This record gives sequence, structure tokens and C-alpha cells, in this order.
Amino acid sequence: MKTHWVMDYETMVNLFVAVFQDYVSKETHIFKIHSSLNNDIEPLIKFLKRNKSSKEKHISFNGLSFDSQITQFILSKSNALLKMDQAEIVTAIYNVAQETISLSNSNEFSKYPEWKLSIDQIDVFKINHWDNRAKRTSLKWTQFSMDWPNLQDMPIHFKTPVFTKEEIDMITNYCINDVESTKEILHLSKPLINVRRTIKEKYGLNCMNFSNTKLGSKLLLGLYCEATGKDKNEVSNSRTYRSGIHVKDILFDYIEFQTAPFQSFLEKLKSKIIYNTKSDFSFKLKFKGYDFHYGAGGIHQCIKPGKYHAEGDIIIKDLDVASLYPSIACMNNMSPAHLGDEFFQVYKKDIVDVRLAEKAKPKEDRDIAIIEGFKEAANASYGNSNSEYSWLFDPQYTMQTTINGQLLLSMLIEDLLINIPESVLLQTNTDGATFQLDKQYLNRYDDICKRWEEKTKLLLEFADYSDMYIWDVNNYISVYTDGNAKCKGRFEWEDLQNHKYTHLHKNKSHLIIAKAIYNYFVNGIDPEEYLKSNTNIYDYCAGVKIKGDWTFYQSAIIKGIHIQEPQQKTIRYYISNKGSKIIKINNSDKREIQVEAGKWLQTIFNTYIEKPFEEYDINYDYYLGTIKKEIRILEPIINQLSLF
Repeated sequence: MKTHWVMDYETMVNLFVAVFQDYVSKETHIFKIHSSLNNDIEPLIKFLKRNKSSKEKHISFNGLSFDSQITQFILSKSNALLKMDQAEIVTAIYNVAQETISLSNSNEFSKYPEWKLSIDQIDVFKINHWDNRAKRTSLKWTQFSMDWPNLQDMPIHFKTPVFTKEEIDMITNYCINDVESTKEILHLSKPLINVRRTIKEKYGLNCMNFSNTKLGSKLLLGLYCEATGKDKNEVSNSRTYRSGIHVKDILFDYIEFQTAPFQSFLEKLKSKIIYNTKSDFSFKLKFKGYDFHYGAGGIHQCIKPGKYHAEGDIIIKDLDVASLYPSIACMNNMSPAHLGDEFFQVYKKDIVDVRLAEKAKPKEDRDIAIIEGFKEAANASYGNSNSEYSWLFDPQYTMQTTINGQLLLSMLIEDLLINIPESVLLQTNTDGATFQLDKQYLNRYDDICKRWEEKTKLLLEFADYSDMYIWDVNNYISVYTDGNAKCKGRFEWEDLQNHKYTHLHKNKSHLIIAKAIYNYFVNGIDPEEYLKSNTNIYDYCAGVKIKGDWTFYQSAIIKGIHIQEPQQKTIRYYISNKGSKIIKINNSDKREIQVEAGKWLQTIFNTYIEKPFEEYDINYDYYLGTIKKEIRILEPIINQLSLF
């Protein structure tokens, strides 16, 4: 097995530190170059050249945009660096680092693209798509998300010179902490890495550092060009641009409604011309007391907050359209205009159908590359069709998919609401809907769904709930009849607790609140009892971070003197009986904002300290008050089969 080195660099004005740790053996190499105290340039170069010749890999957090650039500079200028004194070396590396950061901040391409690098890279930042604006995160925030014992920012600013061995050791320990936390992210990201490794082996696509979106697009491109014999570069540069999209021209001819509100809505849509796909499609429709919201992201509707039961003759049925957008494309022979009819033929036959056949196999016989890789390829057609940077770009394809998808689901919802007496629509969200109804109408419900499937050629997936606790359309707890539960939004906790790679960019602050609410509703455990039984200190912790011209301070009065001690930019804390206030102050205008408003005190917990749990001095009143407040919003039982 080739050696994989988890690594990190710290580049300061007069200090350079490099830490490498073997992913398996934990063998660690540390190199330091200081303007006067250390000069490990020769052993560092020797180590990097060995990595190159032995085809060893470097594993990093955002290393493609930073650390790899430093590595490539050192390798390309090794002869010159060996002739410099240590002060010149550290200055040269610092200047390259600043240039690299400047390019990244300007959204410009790195000096050394991945294909030019001498050492293969695994970048967990890129793989997890944390460079995407919606998911953007930092290593420090992932440390918080993983309950990392030592949540540490850079202890000394990179522009501040360091002069002592103690300061150098401080920076080195900080770098080691970053390496070890990056190694943990790598471990958590193994499912993503295994898929990419398998796809490279089977299809020759070097996709290790691709996001799921990019992986799907590139895999789809390769399969499409292979099937059609078209030139990959030519296809990559093709696009379809639209001056405007006439909605009437993209609607499926089998879309029809039974009631005046929906019929009128359909006619209104037919007159619409879309010029901006992100903003020009936004509509509201009121039907039977429900407010439906239509937009580029899908259809949404939700009943008022509350607790909804299935008991006696009342049942709760949930339906979802299986693979809504890929299925719409396949069943309606859709393609981006510049790719022609060949596209949907390849898309359906070589991707969607192949994946479905693979999923039908026993779990132990399935090919993970096809299951996961082809899933991303199937999703790529819709996800990339609205991006000018993609070979799939045709905004009409995007709008045809999403508008028809919303209307098709609306047809089903309308049919169910008008033909099942006293049915209650609990929520609608993009590709599904949840109904409360009397079980005497279950056969009718099934018949309506079957007719819809026959008409649309789409497939529905069903679930039965015993309870739903609804905050809004994106925040709820659904309890299945088998006792399992699905938690969304503010009630999510299990994937956050288990540090699932899909959730490392999310905010797991005060996870104890979501867990207590879940256990109250699902398991019948009193919140106060649950709090006193939970001894995981991380569940009580929150995370905060600042950017720009702000500084965190720990504010306290000690012996009658008000003391404000500056803190790092990412902080983990919990609410305690005794403690201090965490505030942030604007360095320019001196505005002051409390992290936790009111009387509540906080204890900073950036470094894990093990001790008897009662000594953490948790203020249970804070957590219990928040839990009870949210429960009160959900607790009143809504009258069955009644909206009002």
C-alpha cells in the first residue's frame, strides 16, 4: 500500500512549519524553518522528493488551493532554496503563500493546477464540496462539528514574527492539531473516497477531488461521448442560450386540472415568459385553505405548527415521487437542445436504467460505483442545466423539468383533496406530500395514486406515519408506524451526533435541545429527566465564529474590576451557572453584541477537560426553558380532520 500523508503547512513572516502524519501508522515528520533558529529545508526537500518518486499521496484540508502550491514551489525551486540562508528561505515561502492566498481570494485559478502537481492530492475540502457557497466551511468549524477535543485557532497572527523556541513549539502543536483533525475528516469521508477510487478504476475518470456535482457531470459526459462517438472537447464547449422561455411551449400536454383555482393558475402560467430562471418563476396559489408556493426550487406548502396523530380510524400517509427530476426527463424524452435526442436515449438506457438494475440486486452484490456514481450522473442533467459553466447548460431544460414536476405533483394533490372527504394535507415539499385521512378511504387513496402513476409514468414511494410534529415545511419530526423516526431541520440530531460527513458543515449548537424534544415526543421522556441523564458535555455546547473587523471577548467582573479578554475567532461554549459573558466588539465603531442575550453566562470550552459531570456546572434552566418553549409550539393537538 502506498503511503498517504495527512499534512498541513503554517507559513508565517519568519517561520515555516510542515507536519506530515502517515494515515495508517501515525508516523510523523515535522520540519521547521525559522529565520534564525531552525533550518530543515534539506530534509524537507528530501522527504518531498521521496513522496514524488514513490508516488505517495498528500491529504489536506483545502490543500489544492494552498498547501500543494507551496509544495510545488519547494520542489521546483529546490536547488535555489538549498543555496539560500534560512531567513531567505522562509521569506521566499511566505511570499509564495501570500501570492497564493491573494489568487484564492480573487477567485482566480491557482498557479499550479492539479494536473501540474508532482504529488497526488486528496483534498477533503474539495471532495465534500465545502468550496460551494451554500456549504462553505472551515477546518475550525468542522472541528466544532466533530466534537474535536482541541478547537484551536492560529495562536499567533501569521504577520507577527516569532522569536522563541516556545513560540515555535506553540505553532507546531497547532499544526499537529490541524493534521490530526484533517485525518479524522478523511476517515469520516471514506464513503466519498471509496466511490471516487472505484470510478477511477472502472471508468478511468480521475475524480478523487471532485465534488459530487462535478463527478456526476464528468461521468455523464464520458458515458455520453462514449455512447455517441462525439468528441469530448467539442461537447464540453457546447451550450444552449435562451433570450426567454415561453412557459406554454414547455408544458406537457397531459397536464390538466379539475378545479377552477388550479385551471386558472395553469392559464396564468401559459402566458408567462421567463427571462431569469432564478427569480422569474414565483407564484402563490390558495386552494381549500392551503397556501401553495411555487418557485425555482420546487413547490412548498405546510399546515400550521402542531402535533398530528394517527389514531383510531385516522391514518397519516406520506408519498414521494421516486427520482422526480431524472424520471421526468426519462419519461418525457427531454434533452438540452444542443445535445439532441441522443442525450435522453443514453441518459435513460446507460445511466438511469443501469443504476435501477444495480439497485435491484441483493445489497452484497451491488456495485457502489454504479449505485452512487450513476446517481450523481443522473442528477447532473438537471443540476447543471442552469449553469453557464456546464456543457449541459440549457435553462429551458431546467424550467421544463421543475415547472412540470410541480404541476404534476399539484395534479395528484388536487385529486386527493377533492375526492377524499375531510382529508388534511399536512405538507408538500418539492417531490412529495403528506396526508391525514380516514382509513375508510384508503382504497380510494391508492386508486388515485395508481391512476396518477399510469398517466405520468412516474413511480410513487409510500410511508406510513404514526405521528408528525411540524414546525414548518423544513422542520419536523415524522414517526413511522414501526417506531423509527425522521428528523429534519431544527430537529435533526442523529447525523450531527454521529459526525456524518454530509453534516460537518452544519451547525450542531446545543444539540441537547433537539435530542430532548425528540425523546419527549417519540419516547415519552420528560425533558428535565432527559437533561439530567445526558452526560455528554458536547451536546450542551454551541459554536460561534466571526469574520471581518470583529473580535470576541470574554467579559467578566473580577473583584469589582471589569475585564475583557480577547478570544479566538471560533469559540465553543456552554451555558453555565457561573461563568462570563462572551461578547463580540467591532474594532472600528466599537459596537458590542452579546453572543447569548440576557442574563445567561457562558463557559468557554475550546479544550476538552474531563471531570465529574456535575463540575461542568451546567445551567439546566437555560436548556429546559428553550426545550419547553419549542414543545409548547408543537404540543397542542390539532383537531383531527380539521384545518381550523
